[in-house]
Amino acid sequence: VGQEVATALATKSVAKGDVFTVSEVAGIMAAKRTPDLLPLCHPLPLTRATVQCTLDRENALVHVTADVSCDGQTGVEMESLAAASTAALCIYDMCKPISKGIVITNLRLLSKSGGKSGDYV
Repeated sequence: VGQEVATALATKSVAKGDVFTVSEVAGIMAAKRTPDLLPLCHPLPLTRATVQCTLDRENALVHVTADVSCDGQTGVEMESLAAASTAALCIYDMCKPISKGIVITNLRLLSKSGGKSGDYV
């Protein structure tokens, strides 16, 4: 995010408000609305959707992690990826008045269990 944005996040001085709380809520909302964003994803009864945004001030980075689960017979990879990417986009949106040079990278699945294709670690 760069040092200027990292400092603003650390001191909670971003003009648009509490960036991490808003971004975490946006990510949870995205997990719930994934079928509206991705046409081939079907609605799933999610039992858990959490998003955590953490600042690594020393390296001027924000880490976004999403954890999504459901009791169904299918995986929730797309819901988790939608949550994480939306939270990252929300951080960009709220911080763009400070810097438009924010880069979003390394969106990936960290792990999954269950579903048709089995476990992934």
